[in-house]
Amino acid sequence: MATDQSEDWGQGPRDTAPSAPLGSSVAQIHEVLRSRIVTFDLPPGARLSRSDLAERFGVSASPLREAIQLLELEGLVATFRQSRTVVTHIDPGLLRQEQFLRAGIECEVVNALAAMPDKQGLRKASAILRMQKVLIEEPDQIDLFRKLDDDFHAELFHAAGRSALHDLLRQMTSQMARLRMLDLPSEGKLASIVALHEEILAAILAGDRHAAADAMRRHLSGTIARLPAIMAQYPDYFLRDPQAR
Repeated sequence: MATDQSEDWGQGPRDTAPSAPLGSSVAQIHEVLRSRIVTFDLPPGARLSRSDLAERFGVSASPLREAIQLLELEGLVATFRQSRTVVTHIDPGLLRQEQFLRAGIECEVVNALAAMPDKQGLRKASAILRMQKVLIEEPDQIDLFRKLDDDFHAELFHAAGRSALHDLLRQMTSQMARLRMLDLPSEGKLASIVALHEEILAAILAGDRHAAADAMRRHLSGTIARLPAIMAQYPDYFLRDPQAR
């Protein structure tokens, strides 16, 4: 993970070009920048040079401005005077709100899935889980594991006919996405994720709504429970937490 929080991104020999093609759309630019922020290629405090980004993406100022506005809505960047744009620090207060929101929605999703008589829509989620299980002992594949983790949850929403809600929830839980990224390399974390995914899926397939919701709630509480330890390990990434005083 990057730790240089002062240099403008888009300048200097250490930077690599964005992975989106020249002439990218607003959505593509947003996704590239969001990914770099969530994975800490752009750490909290990093400055974004709009002129250099526009040149590298091969776009005018307008689509880049729109992409940055989307990141602002997600709480990932803040813009100050003279269009100075900075990656935000992770806000513990917002983290707790995002956790509350995500737990409430995802528990309702698995509750609805468990009540559905036809479980054929869960076959892809089962396949993703099998792939995740293989990767537990492959720490160098952690990025692939993380993508599969996101895909597993997305498939649950899709099977419940709530894909649009998943997209909205993703936009509203960007602070949590960064916290999960910091927690993922923790010892035993990958195995714990897979075990709880298996428990969630088994309860859904058995039609046990209460067990499915309980397993999902426990699954989503693991990272937030480790917040104090993660903050101690990465103090420069977080805003000061009033509850920690």
